[in-house]
Amino acid sequence: MAEKKVLMTYEGIKELEDELATLKGKTRMEVSDRLKSAISFGDIAENSQYDEAKNEQAQLEARIMYLENLLMNAEVIDSENIDTTNVTIGCRVKILDLEFKEEEIYQIVGPTEADPFNMRISYESPIGKAILGKEAGETVEFESPAGPVKIKILEITE
Repeated sequence: MAEKKVLMTYEGIKELEDELATLKGKTRMEVSDRLKSAISFGDIAENSQYDEAKNEQAQLEARIMYLENLLMNAEVIDSENIDTTNVTIGCRVKILDLEFKEEEIYQIVGPTEADPFNMRISYESPIGKAILGKEAGETVEFESPAGPVKIKILEITE
């Protein structure tokens, strides 16, 4: 069965590739050294350092496998070919919260790149679902975890 494609920006893919390279190189070496050190203490049956190192190794290998799978199924969102006539994945959207009269600019990204604290929201989030496909000037209402929200899309850019 084919894996589901994961939509990502070039920047997101680069970040994951960098993390993967670090994990496979430096981090894997450090964990291996801790494992060797723990084994050198002798009896591994009652060696808590050995148990910790083995657990760390298992978590590391699981993360490496996860990243490799993610990258293998990544589909790049080409920011240079984004249609800004409506909200699409990869674009930046300036919105106005009609209740609080606050403007925000969000980039619409895939779920693996979402980082609300850095204004990167997933197209699968409540606001992402609500504005996807909409045009500048449209008013949108959606249900957020904090309750109903009403926003106006002010501008769509690359």
